Amino acid sequence: MRVAIIGCGFVADYYMKTLPGHPELELAGAYDRNPQRLKQFSAYHKAHAYTSLDALLGDKSVEIVLNLTNPRSHFEVSLAALTAGKHVYSEKPLAMQMDHARTLVELAERKGLYLSSAPCSLLGETAQSIWKALREKVIGEARVVYAEMDEGMVFRMPYKKWASESGAPWPYKDEFEVGTTIEHAGYVLTWLPAFFGPAVSVTGFSACLAPNKGTPLDVSAPDFAVACIRFRSGVVARLTCSLFAPHDHSLRIVGDKGVLSTADTWYYTSPIHIRRWFNLKRRHIELPWRQKYPLAARGTRYNYRGTQQMDFARGVADLASAIREGRPARLSARYSLHINEIVLAVQNATEGSSTYSMTTSFDAIEPMPWALGRGEVLSR
Repeated sequence: MRVAIIGCGFVADYYMKTLPGHPELELAGAYDRNPQRLKQFSAYHKAHAYTSLDALLGDKSVEIVLNLTNPRSHFEVSLAALTAGKHVYSEKPLAMQMDHARTLVELAERKGLYLSSAPCSLLGETAQSIWKALREKVIGEARVVYAEMDEGMVFRMPYKKWASESGAPWPYKDEFEVGTTIEHAGYVLTWLPAFFGPAVSVTGFSACLAPNKGTPLDVSAPDFAVACIRFRSGVVARLTCSLFAPHDHSLRIVGDKGVLSTADTWYYTSPIHIRRWFNLKRRHIELPWRQKYPLAARGTRYNYRGTQQMDFARGVADLASAIREGRPARLSARYSLHINEIVLAVQNATEGSSTYSMTTSFDAIEPMPWALGRGEVLSR
């Protein structure tokens, strides 16, 4: 299926490095409104460069548009692509405003088009393995989740020197102005509704604790946020996002019989551990049982710069597969809209705000085909 990229910035190189792992996806070309960036990107990747956005959207051979623009441009670009009759896979979020996100979803549904949003970390081996363990009640009934998305003091790091493989600078001004919650919370939030059903409420707090991040900013966005999210199933998750605490992308799910955990939700094959509870002689004793369950593929590494180990193109591949098979995409438009609403609720939970009641929902999601069996070793 032929896809075209709009936005040739920092993240586009990650997609280009993982697209070859999905031979069913063929890159038709790319476009960026910055001519120099487009020239640099297309030369490095030997990709066709479209002369304009209209030229890309007018190419009848393009079936899927990858919207990799700045988050504040997502709505405008996705709207144009859907209007042109293209399926869309957008980087996170669908839109910076819920009314804009709803507009995109409703337009896609009216036109019979597919719309999906990153991140696709739910489709990774670790997330699917945890989900499988939860379905099999390995820790009994899940009760509470502790999710960390702390990045460390990025604004104290040499971020102005960071560049992607093809030479795109890390968009630090955009990252700081959009905020760490919108930029990063989705990497774990995309897991939880699939595991536990739709969220029903978000109670949170967010703040901008370091307005001066070493560069002039036009907008202040939260650099710290914490939220408690209640799911329809009764499970409660506590999420923390920040640019202060040391780097921590860990996840712990506490159940009646034990704890499921993984150290890094940005690593698709991060080992999974189980600790089970035992009640011996009326004493609550925790016995370590560090067995991976089930064995996610080990040793897989994606060959690009950066510490994250994610197959960025996997969501695009699932979208293409859904189009071919006439089934819902796992990261469907309604699911992406639900995640968008949770993230914005956390981002907007400034001091003095009250509990936010969710307004969106979604149909149940199917696990990846290789994660449906019982007890076997998983492999892609």
